[in-house]
Amino acid sequence: MTASPAPSSPSTGSSTLRLHGLDLARGLALLAMVSYHLSWDLSWFGIVDWPVNEDGGWQTYARLIAGTFLFLAGVSLSLAHASGIRWRAFWRREAVILVAAAAVSAGTWYALDANMVRFGILHCIAAACLLALPFVRLPALASVAAALLVFSLPFWAAGPAFDGPLWLWTGLGDPGFSSVDWVPLVPWAGATLLGVAAGHMLRRPGLREQASRWQPRSAFGHLLCRGGRHSLAVYLIHQPVLFGSLWLVAASGAIEDRTSRDFQENCTLTCTAGGVEQPACARICFCTLTAMKSDGLWDKLLGNPEDTGLLSQMNTSHAACVQQEFEANPPQ
Repeated sequence: MTASPAPSSPSTGSSTLRLHGLDLARGLALLAMVSYHLSWDLSWFGIVDWPVNEDGGWQTYARLIAGTFLFLAGVSLSLAHASGIRWRAFWRREAVILVAAAAVSAGTWYALDANMVRFGILHCIAAACLLALPFVRLPALASVAAALLVFSLPFWAAGPAFDGPLWLWTGLGDPGFSSVDWVPLVPWAGATLLGVAAGHMLRRPGLREQASRWQPRSAFGHLLCRGGRHSLAVYLIHQPVLFGSLWLVAASGAIEDRTSRDFQENCTLTCTAGGVEQPACARICFCTLTAMKSDGLWDKLLGNPEDTGLLSQMNTSHAACVQQEFEANPPQ
């Protein structure tokens, strides 16, 4: 699961006061998001062995980041329409988010195929803001009650009637697919509704003016605020940059790709099980991998790992490396 932000809101309502604290909160959430995605990418390329996809701690971290952005989207929505719903601004922002969501779906379909993002956090932010918009003009208690209702739905409304991709946006059934980012309305829209309620608190007379006086004092704080003001752009750009950079490094051979590392580990384990010392096995397996790559055999095996002819050639390369190792380092 990935995490992403809603577009930051500029001057909101009839007021021109900018809440730098809100920008800072977005910037901190962006920093957390980048750290998560970098960890995911490092794991994907086999550079680290962190269980980012499976570990409960990592998944909790991702959910906290996603929940923070959905909450802040609700706060921004409440402040932006404090003096009345500004329909043109609202639909313009919805269009921006939906275009960005479509771009994410298209990009992940190209890169990940079946694991593409069908209803990720940007889709959820667009839908949740539409759902939460009426509560901007209602008392804060109404937003809290609606949030509690959304959070409770999985306990009494979920069922097989909502299974399948047609209802994947609800979160009340099994969508029948895997995805790197699935953020349905239930329960995530509850975070946006709570954000609307929090925005009501900031709209109290004098409180927003007081909050607007805070300014970041450090260069790092200014940088976080600037990122928070352009959070959607940062989200759309950062992952292609991170993933693409690591891909280029891996393609250059500066780091070992995951399949090569897995081969060497499995080859070394098999070799040591046969009674050969581990350092010798490591050299033999590295020699075998290097020979297969130089002969073009490695890429062919990756494409057709069950081909008996290719496996026979691999065994021949391995035998040659074993002989070379024992000639260079005869057993004592």
